Amino acid sequence: MHHSTHQAPQGWKYGVGVNDGQNVVGVIMVGRPVSRHQDDGHTLEAIRCATDGTKNAASKLYAAAWRSAKNMGYQRLITYTLADEEEGIPLRAVNGYKIVHERTGGGSWNRRKRPRVNKHSTAQKTLWEVTVD
Repeated sequence: MHHSTHQAPQGWKYGVGVNDGQNVVGVIMVGRPVSRHQDDGHTLEAIRCATDGTKNAASKLYAAAWRSAKNMGYQRLITYTLADEEEGIPLRAVNGYKIVHERTGGGSWNRRKRPRVNKHSTAQKTLWEVTVD
């Protein structure tokens, strides 16, 4: 309901919330990677991050998501940002996240042999990752 660009995901492994001392001001949901090519058993994906705009909330959520993934034995956490809407500032603020790939065009999961309705943005995306040292 509070995410700016996507509907609720199909499923997730865990979530983390951040509060300002009184109220929850943001949440992040982490699950298996959406792309089957990224789903190697050692990688998780931050599939949703939503805040009310509280300063540093998103950075705290991405950092906590990575700490939790590492504690569960995962080697890599990925996420995507939309190039036309998000600059990745919260990810740049967290030690270890780096850009892996910037798509030159948008994308759709719709294929001739597997038709799908696009319920998400098909704009250009940037793939970020953080890995175990």
